[in-house]
Amino acid sequence: MAKSLTLKSKFLSVLFWSIISAAFIGPGTITTAASAGASFKEALVWALVFATIATVILQEAAARITIASGLSLGEAIAKRYQGKSSLAIKLFIVGAIVFGGAAYQAGNILGATSGIALIFGLNIKLVTTVIAVICFFLLWGGNAQSLAKFMGIMVALMGLVFIGVAINLDLDIIKLIKGSVIPSIPPGSDLIIIGLIGTTIVPYNLFLASGISRGQELKEMRFGITIAVIIGGIISIAILLVGTSIQGEFSFQALHMALEDKLGPWAGIMLGVGLFAAGFTSSITAPLASAITAQSIFGQNNSQWSNTGRKYRLVWIFILASGFLVGISGLRPIPVIIMAQAINGFLLPFITIFLLIIVNDKSILPVSALNSNFSNVSMLLVVGITILFGARNMMKAFSSALDIPLQENIILPYLSVASLLFIGYLLYKIMRLRRN
Repeated sequence: MAKSLTLKSKFLSVLFWSIISAAFIGPGTITTAASAGASFKEALVWALVFATIATVILQEAAARITIASGLSLGEAIAKRYQGKSSLAIKLFIVGAIVFGGAAYQAGNILGATSGIALIFGLNIKLVTTVIAVICFFLLWGGNAQSLAKFMGIMVALMGLVFIGVAINLDLDIIKLIKGSVIPSIPPGSDLIIIGLIGTTIVPYNLFLASGISRGQELKEMRFGITIAVIIGGIISIAILLVGTSIQGEFSFQALHMALEDKLGPWAGIMLGVGLFAAGFTSSITAPLASAITAQSIFGQNNSQWSNTGRKYRLVWIFILASGFLVGISGLRPIPVIIMAQAINGFLLPFITIFLLIIVNDKSILPVSALNSNFSNVSMLLVVGITILFGARNMMKAFSSALDIPLQENIILPYLSVASLLFIGYLLYKIMRLRRN
């Protein structure tokens, strides 16, 4: 008979897995969610509800791989794909994670500098340089964990501020419920929707969850991930709702004023501190998680991929340098941050497909640990929705670049059918995999 969880073990499990929710509540979530609220009010809450549920399902699957097989997600992929296609697949996955991490890093550093600017108004290029140098030495020496935990507390306090403000807003409950359960796509919202999904279901967090789950039991892992991610989702929704109180175009200054109007000057200061903490913490997490992902796929019995190895360090140095260069470029932070989340939303279905194949492979997992039908359907839904929105955004980008009018009422049905056919093909592959 399975051992039941005590209240203490439940609390400790939630605390342990809070690293996942802390990892996705960064400047990207604050910017994208608040922008969604400012531009579309409650209409896009459904995207965060969907993304939160999907995050629970995907993170549980990634952690289950390690608990059931002893292999991290990266190691399982390396085992699954051997032979001629092995190197190409590994390079594709690592390339996607590193590219996505570089995009996130640009938003992380811009978010951290924006937080400082809200409080002190210091020179952005100077602050960017100082942040990048501190991150470099922390990552080089491997001393980032304790500082990241402290910063995580600051982010949690900021999350409580957003929840407090959201509770006190004069919201239309009917519109909120409708926006939470009925998907809608207001004109111009495609990029924000894929951004909301990408900022919540962070692709490299799947490798992070897998890497830290060793020594956990399935039951405590499932409880901890579920509660921790739901709390993170509630904070994200609260940020979106606070964004609905912003009049006009979203900016950090407008969000700062909205919080001050509701709770007083201290709330505006807390936003600045929290935004800096979220950006700074994520500026460590993104390079670290990208390097760990590459290490787990390429680093078996290779000293150059150890935590102090040359190749491992080159990965996080590349991510950090990418963010630094964007940070000093003078680009406006809001569009860069939203685009970074959208880029990772585009990459998400590809990583999800590999995860989906691994959790249905009897050569890697025992039968008892394979995906349930519900998990398979849910993961296929994530793939289908992200592919559909990604394709729509790509079509719009090409249409704009080539100055060709886009007939959405004609193209959308074709995209939907193509997505369904691809999902059908994946389902066929999974069924064959489980029969073998």
